[in-house]
Amino acid sequence: AVPARMLEAAFTPPVKAYPGRIAEVRLGATRGEGGTRSSSIVIGGERAMPFYYFEKPMPHKPVISFDAFDAPIPLPGPIKAHYREVLEDAAEWARLCVDKLGADVVTIHLVSTDPMIKDTSPREAARTVEEVLQAVKVPIIVGGSGAPEKDAEVLSKVAEMAQGERILLNSATLDNFKPIGEAAKKYGQAVIAWATLDMSMQRRLNAELLDIGLPKEQIVIDPTTAALGYGLEYSFSIMERVRLAGLKGDEVLQMPLSSGTTNAWGAREAWLKDPELGPRELRGPLWEVVTGVTLLLAGCDLFMMMHPAAARTLKGVIDALAGPSRARPEEIADWIGIRT
Repeated sequence: AVPARMLEAAFTPPVKAYPGRIAEVRLGATRGEGGTRSSSIVIGGERAMPFYYFEKPMPHKPVISFDAFDAPIPLPGPIKAHYREVLEDAAEWARLCVDKLGADVVTIHLVSTDPMIKDTSPREAARTVEEVLQAVKVPIIVGGSGAPEKDAEVLSKVAEMAQGERILLNSATLDNFKPIGEAAKKYGQAVIAWATLDMSMQRRLNAELLDIGLPKEQIVIDPTTAALGYGLEYSFSIMERVRLAGLKGDEVLQMPLSSGTTNAWGAREAWLKDPELGPRELRGPLWEVVTGVTLLLAGCDLFMMMHPAAARTLKGVIDALAGPSRARPEEIADWIGIRT
């Protein structure tokens, strides 16, 4: 028999109060703050899990940074089409991200410093970053090449050159945290603490940075982003555990979370030319979006992305969930009785 009516029952959200609070990290410094940026951005500050407005408000919306590089790198066709004319010029690449794509933050990756590529010197790399700072006025993130010893030299020199700008150095690891952390402390920069999908390793790295005197307000956590289909569930699990631990009072894990969401393009299904998988011009951005949205729900505060459509879509999701127009409970559609 078909029920005549649905039984009514009161619902009370399961409100939980956490003793901990995620530190706030400021990216970029305006003239009034000692830098030359037109604006600065703050991430972190949460006292509850993401978008749990029934527990605590989110003090700051998650932020998206556009990736740029100081040398041409292999790029999938759907991405390369948007950056083809600036691949040889880091400053122009950054300018395009801001002026054409509306980037609020830009990440410049100094891949040419890799000893196996061009082995660009720290001094020359610092000049490139200086050119980017002159080309755009948004906060910037500066990444190395992934070679631990060279990154320590490069990021330390960049930190010195950019004193006062409050850049985010990407990244410090257990292999090179001391010189990078010391440079960040001396010149007022922030640091991404990067560990590879290992919560105990992440905790140890954070503790090392705190021990050399770098405060929580200058540290961002990157537990590594594994792409959709390539271990995304591990990244989600670790980010969520890190955030919960911080909220529950673990001071060593009370920092904002960062995601290298561009890693989604490392999955060949995102860019492979295969008619059975559908057009990669749509499939690739969707791969990046799903990776980003998944980690957004785990508590991620900062996303590094590349495809303009992917970044725009994730920003729309963030605005819909965090904006003033978000629906009140009584305005949400009746998904039980709705018909298509």
